[in-house]
Amino acid sequence: MSFEPRSIPIDPDAKAALAAKGLDYRLVDSNDLEALDGWIDADHRGFHHARPRDPGREYDRAVMAERRIHGVYDDDIPEPRVPVATVSSWPAGLSVPGGRSVDGWAVSSVTVSPTHRRRGIARALMEAELATARRAGAAVAMLTATEATIYGRFGYAPAAKAATVEVDRRRAHWIGPDAPGRVHFVEPGSLRDQAPAISRRAVSRTPGEIDRWPGALDRMLGLVDPDSDASRGLRALRYDDEHGQPQGFATFRVTREPNEPGWVEFDVLAAATDDAERALWRVLVEQDFVTGVRGLLRSVDEPLEWLLEDPRAVTTRDAGDHLWVRVVDAAAALGARRYGAAGELVLDIVDPLGYAAGRYTLLASADGRAVVHSPRGEGETDEAPKRERSRSRGADASTGGARAASRAAAPRSMRLHVRDLASIYLGGVRPSVLARAGRIAEASPGALELADRMFASPRTPHLSIWF
Repeated sequence: MSFEPRSIPIDPDAKAALAAKGLDYRLVDSNDLEALDGWIDADHRGFHHARPRDPGREYDRAVMAERRIHGVYDDDIPEPRVPVATVSSWPAGLSVPGGRSVDGWAVSSVTVSPTHRRRGIARALMEAELATARRAGAAVAMLTATEATIYGRFGYAPAAKAATVEVDRRRAHWIGPDAPGRVHFVEPGSLRDQAPAISRRAVSRTPGEIDRWPGALDRMLGLVDPDSDASRGLRALRYDDEHGQPQGFATFRVTREPNEPGWVEFDVLAAATDDAERALWRVLVEQDFVTGVRGLLRSVDEPLEWLLEDPRAVTTRDAGDHLWVRVVDAAAALGARRYGAAGELVLDIVDPLGYAAGRYTLLASADGRAVVHSPRGEGETDEAPKRERSRSRGADASTGGARAASRAAAPRSMRLHVRDLASIYLGGVRPSVLARAGRIAEASPGALELADRMFASPRTPHLSIWF
């Protein structure tokens, strides 16, 4: 999606619902610095961040100028310029299995002041974002959640996990293969021109990653406030392949008490190739005068323990939900990814808010390409948004063989909630696991077995950033 996100009209239902509570729901003009700074102050307060210093405020202004930002205002409070609730959103691609991307609507900065709880503010904001995502033509909405019990009621569900990976330096003896290229220490600022291309390639190879927005890399490289202690303590590594082409980078810092071994800690490791990933990990775990290495927001399926002589040197902890996805247009979402097996599968999707409700026939060919068909009226609810009822998304000619082969038997089918579709969408959990939990119902024999094979991803979904 390429358009001005602020061109979409403000959601009238949210505005009316909040006005009935004496609150004003506004689209904030990023050119109005007083209003923008008030919004930024509310955002920082909501996440318990310190008030931004001048460099940080300038950065926030630049980032939010590219987004659609809303605030909820109460004119009866002592500081009415500061909203009592915030949300920001923008169009962004989400990587899906097969090295492809689906049009997504990223939602962030969701805060509600504790002074204004239980007034329906969060519901109005989240339902407005879904309506805006549909108007923008997004197939999915997505967010990272600080709390796990808020977003399920709006159809979101965990779709990709992340974990903290720790390595005991004393036990970390590398037995993995040598990389054909080389790792270099570089100044973080020198990566600014190379990092975007590396990040794009790294994002495309991993389901669950989202497009990096303007300014994201500046923060990763410590360029927002380069004179701060945090930025000056940042070190950067770059991997160049055997042809001298940059294929990966990482930034880290060592946290320690004076004259004591410390910990190497990082949350940025972008690798466009497996060689780059292994080489960067090796340099990180072979640092001297450190007790260990701690990688944040890493995959739950890291290959590291298979690269060390003692796999018990690696500890994975705090593994849990990170990326939450909400399917808005089921046909577009299902047609965007590649599938692990050929077959025909009917999905009866339940969606109380109506966006993805209906019966969808998913037909995948041996090369993973798919056609998605939604017959008029079948399985759809009265509250479903107006949309084209009969459509196909994805490949067509390439699925002819699979279509012909499937005619001999009735298609297998299953019934699931839109939340459960989000969880299986990237391949992060097998449909049969959700069926064992009573969340997916197999309507015909063999449907779950086929769904497990079709929705499997060759690479575990993973999101390596907060947004």
